[in-house]
Amino acid sequence: MSNVISHSLFSEFDISLFKSGKHFRLYDKLGSHIIEVDGVKGVYFAVWAPSAKYVSVVGDFNYWLEGDHQLYVRWDGSGIWEGFIPGIEVGAKYKYKIHSHHNNVKTEKVDPFARYCETPPNTASIVWDAKYSWKDNDWMQKRAERNALDRPFSVYELHLGSWKKKNEGKDFLSYKELAKELVAYVKDMQFTHVEFMPVMEYPYDPSWGYQLVGYYAPTSRFGKPEELKFLIDELHKNDIAVILDWVPSHFPSDAHGLGFFDGSHLYEHPDMRKGYHPDWKSLIFNYGRNEVKAFLISNAVFWMDQFHVDALRVDAVASMLYLDYSREDGEWEPNMFGGRENLEAIDFLKEFNETLYGSFNGIQTIAEESTSYPMVSKPTFLGGLGFGMKWMMGWMHDTLEYFAKEPIYRTHHQNDITFSATYTFTENFMLPLSHDEVVYGKQSMLYKMPGDEWQRFANLRALYGYMFTHPGSKLLFMGGEFGQSSEWNFEQSLDWHLLQYGFHKGVQNVIRDLNGLYRSEPALYEKQFSQEGFEWINYGDNANSVLSYIRKGHNEENDIYVVCNFTPVTRENYRFGVKKGGTLKEIFNSDATQYEGSGTHNPKVKIEKEPWDGRPYSAAITLPPLGVSVFKITK
Repeated sequence: MSNVISHSLFSEFDISLFKSGKHFRLYDKLGSHIIEVDGVKGVYFAVWAPSAKYVSVVGDFNYWLEGDHQLYVRWDGSGIWEGFIPGIEVGAKYKYKIHSHHNNVKTEKVDPFARYCETPPNTASIVWDAKYSWKDNDWMQKRAERNALDRPFSVYELHLGSWKKKNEGKDFLSYKELAKELVAYVKDMQFTHVEFMPVMEYPYDPSWGYQLVGYYAPTSRFGKPEELKFLIDELHKNDIAVILDWVPSHFPSDAHGLGFFDGSHLYEHPDMRKGYHPDWKSLIFNYGRNEVKAFLISNAVFWMDQFHVDALRVDAVASMLYLDYSREDGEWEPNMFGGRENLEAIDFLKEFNETLYGSFNGIQTIAEESTSYPMVSKPTFLGGLGFGMKWMMGWMHDTLEYFAKEPIYRTHHQNDITFSATYTFTENFMLPLSHDEVVYGKQSMLYKMPGDEWQRFANLRALYGYMFTHPGSKLLFMGGEFGQSSEWNFEQSLDWHLLQYGFHKGVQNVIRDLNGLYRSEPALYEKQFSQEGFEWINYGDNANSVLSYIRKGHNEENDIYVVCNFTPVTRENYRFGVKKGGTLKEIFNSDATQYEGSGTHNPKVKIEKEPWDGRPYSAAITLPPLGVSVFKITK
């Protein structure tokens, strides 16, 4: 014990907050911190291990031998062990060796609050001080406007390890290299946001980052924590917002991780009906335990506070909401009211959202939630969960099923493509074409499409045109923007060489221009979550597999008219109703020659005073094959 000095960063108030589950900046207290005590520099360590008999810090500074650096347990029943070790410096590797009161179990664990970790397969925590001088003040000042629900919100989802590789595909790009290449690409493609699949430290590459061990440590695969800050800074300087994928729904049982941390079920629920996830063979957090709730909410706060993150996309929310998720009868126990809802998880999610929205200006939270659970994206004071947005999984499934059909059969499935309009405005929906849709035999976005080569690409362009003109924010997984032909493989770079071919370049041009259209036309975003922002012209023309609708913003002068032809037949003199006279100007056509389409287009079309579709005026246009045409009325 003589090698450790008794010292604490905790006040009695800190401990009170921690015990009550209300301390949401625990990263300032727990973990390893470089400090100075009585003029001597060293590291203060603090770890929560209430079932421990004693805890030692082991590391490369003591040859990984326990006993030399044993921590002191606090007297207040908090279960926190702490102490100051002189002489330890940045870069020291360490773990906690924990002897438990439970059957004399010994565990050797990484620091749950470590800011940096060894690169897998090595597993030690590293003492680190990721000091960084931010240069994104301009972005942070205007974030509340740029990241709002009534602004364009087009997300490029990517996996940092496989977006692009170097050295003939052998090595990852670093955070610093991504800050140059990725930022330039996203800006050129006119996406407003990037979403990183989990960047928190994870041991197993095939998990894609969804099995986290280092919740407070950016993965060292791509560089140091301050270099991730630099990447985010560069994105912000180019007016690109950053979303992180966040996984509070489960965690792996790796020996060095959070599971059975101090010889007891500390972080996971002790009842395996609530504490074990059969789908992912992982452990589930005990959302009813105050200290666990503080750990998770502190983690969400940490990424927004320390890394200037603009939004969190919360993974697998449905698995948190329901006690019977992926469980057979007899494998779950109803809540106190006899229902299937996980009341503790629901309370946790509400407090998570209240804390983030109450602590940071201009941020968003987004739920990946696949059920019909009500009011996911409604405020907690109205009884909702408090998320800003929810993934529209129903739209995604129905749309992909529709587009997978040969066009000749689509006439019988008009309802599949129009059904989303019946519930579009029940939540603030994001339309996701995510990584989950291009793996495990589901095929790439391109090869989901039917027909010959020309039709495949035309279908894909039409799908994107429909997606970007449908109400809601947008998300597209990397590779989809240029028609990647193979499924996503996390071990390989995207097939960037495909861009030498016209069809692939054409898809990329479509996405760039659709992003530009989304950003430049207020009717596409000002009321994207409101019934007032959408009006059908004709949803019943199933004989021709044609849809037509109006998107509306605050000013009627900005209304845009969308006509979608989901067959490969060019339809001349196709008439549809409009609200007033003037001239129709075509502002987007997915069949344009710059997209490798047939070039069927509509020069200025005069609107006639001929009632149609229940409107006093109408216009006759040429519908391009497998094409989406977008118009505005000009004088």
